[in-house]
Amino acid sequence: MNPTTGKYIILIGAALVVIGAVIYFFGDKLSWLGRLPGDIRIEDKNGGGFYFPIVTCIVISIVLNLIIVLIRRFFGS
Repeated sequence: MNPTTGKYIILIGAALVVIGAVIYFFGDKLSWLGRLPGDIRIEDKNGGGFYFPIVTCIVISIVLNLIIVLIRRFFGS
């Protein structure tokens, strides 16, 4: 391994710590995240069903892409 790999591992670890802290401290305020309009939810009478959070996945993808673009712009990679 080279030093660049170590830097990426440290950045990933720091990101996981930040995400964990946000979920720990603000988890009750993020309850809307899996219930956005456009998420597919099919339930039957027996308590089973199908749930596919497509809009939530799109929102998370856009946010992660913006974060990656900002990191690449500021750290010049």
